[in-house]
This record gives sequence, C-alpha cells and structure tokens, in this order.
Amino acid sequence: MSHSATVHLLRHGEVHNPERIVYGRLPGYHLSERGRAMARLSAAELRRRSDDGARLVHLAISPLTRTRETAEPIEELLGLRALPDERLLEAGNHFEGLHVTKDELLRSPRHWPRLLNPLRPSWGEPYREQVRRMAEAVKDAAAQAVRIGGDGAEAVLVSHQLPIWMARSSVEGRPLPHDPRTRQCNLASLTSLRFDDVRSGGRPEVAYCEPAAELYSGVIQLPGS
Repeated sequence: MSHSATVHLLRHGEVHNPERIVYGRLPGYHLSERGRAMARLSAAELRRRSDDGARLVHLAISPLTRTRETAEPIEELLGLRALPDERLLEAGNHFEGLHVTKDELLRSPRHWPRLLNPLRPSWGEPYREQVRRMAEAVKDAAAQAVRIGGDGAEAVLVSHQLPIWMARSSVEGRPLPHDPRTRQCNLASLTSLRFDDVRSGGRPEVAYCEPAAELYSGVIQLPGS
C-alpha cells in the first residue's frame, strides 16, 4: 500500500542584525519584531490549511534561536511540539561572524583560499552535503507524518534559506552552484514537497508560497541568514 505525505520547509523570519553580520550558526541571533510577525503569518497560513482539513502532525526545527522562535506560533496554533533536528542547520560558512564587504575580501589574504572554487563552494559546507542531510531529514519527516497521521499527513521543518534551496534544487534537477540572488526562498516562506508514496523514492511535487510577503518591503537579506 502506498502512503502520500507532504513536508513543508519553512524558512525562519527576519533576524535582528543591525551590524549585518553573517551569523550562520552563531547562537543568540533573535527574530526582529517584524520577523516575529512573519512567523505568525506563516503559522496562521498553516492553521488555515489545518482548518481546511490538512493533517499537520509533525514539527521539527533547526536547533538555532531564529528557527526555534519561528516555530513558537506554530506550536501554539497547531498544538505541536517542535523537535530539534541537527540536519536542518544553517550551512557552515567561513565568513560566519564577519561583516563581509568587498574591501574585507580583497584586503585579507586569509580569505582568498576560500574563494577559489564557487562550485563546491570553497567558503563553506559543500552543496552536496547540504542536499544529503536535508534529503534525509525530509524523508524521515514524511515517514514520521505517515506513522502519526496516516496517508496524506503533513510535516513542517523549520530551516534556513540555503539548505532549503539546495533541497529544492536537487528535487527539481537544477545545478547546485548558483547566484544567491536567484533563490526563491524568502523569509518565512513555505517550500512544500508532496510525495505520492513515501516509500517509492520518487521525486516529490514542489509548491512555494510566501505568507509573509506583505512584510518584505525594506528587508535586507545576507548570505548565511
């Protein structure tokens, strides 16, 4: 018997970061007030779907401050408990903790070896490694949703822009090296992967929406955010 499932990859909301630091996996970076409002809008969208019959039964998060805070309104509105999953972490980045500018890159020879291979990329966690861990997390979440809620159940995974985009790029068969400006993965957006059969190994269908789009005006986004 086949069992379908949907896994929603939710990017966290805007982070308070006036110094424009590449915060990556650093602790202590909280959502801004606008970021909390974004999280509430995404949670409200998921609650609306639940009210319309979607069975959202499983919630997992990257164990970083900004993803935990993004999950809080989902826990409240859907009655789920967020479970940490290290596989959903932000991508590793050599420039973590820095305010990166063109001058910083050109004047600091210690950075130059990290810029030699954008196809890997040489400045951070390999793209293929991100795909591997995200694929494992998604498949496990789909199976867990079916175990809890049966055929057609749904899960939510709260993660970060680059890992989510790597997962989607792999599913859609596009090259992993890319221009970060082309990513379709905005703040508090939902990238939804629907599996016709969680055991078949087939590619899921992809859907994308931006429940918090009304709050995007003026937002500054950085790599590693």
